[in-house]
Amino acid sequence: MEPWRLGLGLLLGLLLALLVDWLCARRGLLPPGFHGHPGAPVRRGLAVVVLALLFAVTIGGPLASLGVETGEPDLSQMSSPQLFLLHCLMLIALGAWFLLGFAGAGAGAGEGRLGRRFAEQLGLVAPSVPREIGIGVVTGLIAWLVVLSAIIAFAFLIMAVGGEDALPKRPPALIPWIAGQPFWLRLLVSLSAGVVEELFFRGFLQPRVGIVLSTAVFAVAHLSYGQPFLLVGITLLSLAYAFLVRWRQSVWAAMIAHWMFDAIQLLVMVPAALKLMEAQGQGGAGTAAWLGLLPL
Repeated sequence: MEPWRLGLGLLLGLLLALLVDWLCARRGLLPPGFHGHPGAPVRRGLAVVVLALLFAVTIGGPLASLGVETGEPDLSQMSSPQLFLLHCLMLIALGAWFLLGFAGAGAGAGEGRLGRRFAEQLGLVAPSVPREIGIGVVTGLIAWLVVLSAIIAFAFLIMAVGGEDALPKRPPALIPWIAGQPFWLRLLVSLSAGVVEELFFRGFLQPRVGIVLSTAVFAVAHLSYGQPFLLVGITLLSLAYAFLVRWRQSVWAAMIAHWMFDAIQLLVMVPAALKLMEAQGQGGAGTAAWLGLLPL
């Protein structure tokens, strides 16, 4: 990446982190360690830096790279642990932000209390977790049917107005590559996405910046697929999870719904579509195009 694009990505990451910090303050959601504490300015500044670096990687980089022809990624050099790199960065950022904001920053911030605060800050507190899991299963299946139906309807609408060229001709290279991995790894990838992404985008971001901005950030974070049309389904899914969190006042149901969607896609839909493409041979272009519409 050219230096100016790298700088732009870092700048965008910093601006987004400052916006999150400002919205937290405006909504009265700043942790005690960020105000009324001897080291508050330093703690708050470090938290902004941590978020800025994460946003530079997940948001600023993809936006700064728009319009750059990168070609097909060399997936032969990708290892299984790399699939979890961004999720690990999100967990590190969440942990750092929370510890800077709460650890030793007020009465009752002992070990047990700190764990309770962590759960509260990320929407993990619910009257009945098993009930939330059950709701997540049902809404996950409904969201899968509704979103895929909406994507297919939108694709037909595009074709009806003569916009076939705007539709993908093949799926992003990363999706067939993941679908070719062992079953346990695909299951783990879907579980990691459901848990970590919901904790970050809905548990952490949504209460602090609102549904619209958290959904926009979620969509942009998936630009790495290199398939703009996928953002339609990703945005619809993000909105479904966002309103599910608002309804349930916890992230448990959204985590299960998100995991179920990704699991169905990675364990059933994508492998089935790839097998159909292989069986069709040269005539599998249509299947490849439809596979390019399926979000993860």
